[in-house]
Amino acid sequence: MGQRWRDGRGTLTVHGERGAVRVPLEIASSYRARTRGLLGRDAVDGAILLCPANSVHTFGMRIPIDVAYLDRGLEVIAVRTMKPGRLGLPRLRSRCVLEAEAGVMAGWGVRVGGRVAVEVA
Repeated sequence: MGQRWRDGRGTLTVHGERGAVRVPLEIASSYRARTRGLLGRDAVDGAILLCPANSVHTFGMRIPIDVAYLDRGLEVIAVRTMKPGRLGLPRLRSRCVLEAEAGVMAGWGVRVGGRVAVEVA
């Protein structure tokens, strides 16, 4: 795919059993934005895409999060819920990581083998 994004906003579309679910998306592609991620936030409006990334941590976070690891074609290769203060293992095939509040990804239909699309605002 070779997609390159800039820091900013967009829309995440999850293609699943419920059809296409559209979610507000924050894109973090610079080192500074990826490092900051969701640190210090009490809530997330939609999701944040960290790209490039193949692992995350939740040190300094206030809330548990759902984490989906995406390959270069934006196919979901793993989904985990992480509590604050944890270190996620790197995923070799992961090119991007999607983060959202714990519990919401299942409702959106994010699952292993599924695919998502990113539309830049």
